[in-house]
Amino acid sequence: MPISKRLFGKVNEQEVYEYTLKNGGVEISCLNYGCIITKVIVPDRRGNYENIVIGFQELADYQRNSIFAGAVVGRVAGRIRDAQFVLEGENYTLPSNDGPNNLHSGPKGFHNVVWDATAADKEEEDTIEFSHTSLDGAGGYPGVLTAQITYTLNNKNEFIIHYRGQSDKTTLFNPTNHTYFNLSGNFKQDISQHSLKIDSSRFLELTQQLLPTGKLLDVTDTVFDFRTGRKIMEGINSINPQNTIAGQGYDHPFVLDSNHNGEIVLQDEESGRVLTIETDAVGVVLYTGNHIPGDFDIYGVKSRRYLGLCLETQGLPDAIHHSNFPPCILQKDQISTTTTTYTFSVAL
Repeated sequence: MPISKRLFGKVNEQEVYEYTLKNGGVEISCLNYGCIITKVIVPDRRGNYENIVIGFQELADYQRNSIFAGAVVGRVAGRIRDAQFVLEGENYTLPSNDGPNNLHSGPKGFHNVVWDATAADKEEEDTIEFSHTSLDGAGGYPGVLTAQITYTLNNKNEFIIHYRGQSDKTTLFNPTNHTYFNLSGNFKQDISQHSLKIDSSRFLELTQQLLPTGKLLDVTDTVFDFRTGRKIMEGINSINPQNTIAGQGYDHPFVLDSNHNGEIVLQDEESGRVLTIETDAVGVVLYTGNHIPGDFDIYGVKSRRYLGLCLETQGLPDAIHHSNFPPCILQKDQISTTTTTYTFSVAL
């Protein structure tokens, strides 16, 4: 399974490469800039191969990537209230890039970094390990953090993302991948008719600023109940105040009831494409592209709302401000790891 590599551009004289992993049935391309996934090419039930993720043709578009398309975000994904937190008695201030709050660790987060990359191709799998040292104080966070993100594509049509972090000071660490999926292929349609199953009986209530209130709400008898499957359109059309707050759709964290057990399944009925996601993370944030602006091109297609959706496996957002959430604190010299597997298949 050979890995190809081509020069994609430069950032401050640092070379950015696009790597492509292939296994005969799935092709995945990614950059060492932001660990960005640029393309995922898979077949539909008729054998037509098409790209199913939002991406851009030029590096400059990724540098002004306001929607974080395809990127690994961190050190901490999601919003942090008032762009500040207290840790071990010390107050830390972060950039305010979402009103008064911090979103996805601000403009100098993982998504805007040129990572070191090491590629290894084997008979049964391809692997790229991205590594980056985030200095003490970078983005406002304490500690020199050594991060590794490993992408693996195997012969089972499984794409595996492994996150690893270690810091010389106690800090926060909760990365995720922000790829937008549209299983219709080449964005012929939006994602409103996609069906989604999430094994989750609770989701987080949000404020008007899309911050968790701290309350975990029961999904029963709401459009947030994905346990037996539901079309995204139901949330887009919903009058539930939580859907309205999110901009008519979803931008909500769900607490997973199971792990590594087919807990997340996204399907497009027309193409037959199926994406199954399994993870050891506490939760997943479903974002249905409610705020994608219409002022840029996505591989020749004009951007628009609901053109793709994200399934961001992670710890719960803003956990540092909610003692009832599982913490996202990385203790000094300890190692934090999490793994998410994406399996591509076709329903005939």
